[in-house]
Amino acid sequence: MKTGRPFMSIGEVIDALQTDYPDVTVSKIRFLESAGLIDPERTPAGYRKFYQKDLERLRFILKLQRDSYLPLKVIGERLAEYDAGVAGPAVEPAGDGAAAPRPEVERDEDLAEQVAPLSLSEMELANAAGLEPAHVKALRDFGVICEHPGGAGVGPVFDADDLIVARLSREFIRFGIEPRHLKMFRQFADREAMLLQQVVTPMLRHRSPEARKQATQSLSDLSRLVKKLRHAFLRQNLRSFLSAGE
Repeated sequence: MKTGRPFMSIGEVIDALQTDYPDVTVSKIRFLESAGLIDPERTPAGYRKFYQKDLERLRFILKLQRDSYLPLKVIGERLAEYDAGVAGPAVEPAGDGAAAPRPEVERDEDLAEQVAPLSLSEMELANAAGLEPAHVKALRDFGVICEHPGGAGVGPVFDADDLIVARLSREFIRFGIEPRHLKMFRQFADREAMLLQQVVTPMLRHRSPEARKQATQSLSDLSRLVKKLRHAFLRQNLRSFLSAGE
């Protein structure tokens, strides 16, 4: 967009990003600024000024959010590498027009890994996940995401895991699968967690750091096995469904 000046307004930034990131909004950019991920200059009147480097930084952040579902702390670490020249903006590969494979949105994480602290209001969660507020409310009402106490003077909040679930839910919603249908996945997970907890409860009774470490490792290993088994069952059922339609 040619404006005769070296910087863009926030509205012009939205226009520049809209094609690749249709869910980007003014509120979302302000949220990323409040989280310390971007720091645009200001005019004497207080309006934001976005230069080309700011636009590329936003593209880098939005791509990490959309494709990797990373929490803000991890995105901040990637940005530090980006600023140091270790990582650069992800560029879509050139080719014959074939769609590039989407990265995995789930990661096998060690349960002992510290989760980045995050406290989002319902509106902030909607902005960060690219969802309509009505969808976030429905996800909350059906128990797909869970509110947590926000402390004195603060209302209920959502954490980093809720943000990941909300972003995954957004993809289901795009396929026409409503929040009420996603409730069953939460119920399945709750039942699986109860089973695995029974396995490690005897270890935790020893109340020693070594026992807790062993229990954590066992839960991590079991959770990976559960995911693989669940995927095998799903693949088996879907193949049977496709075969029946031949």
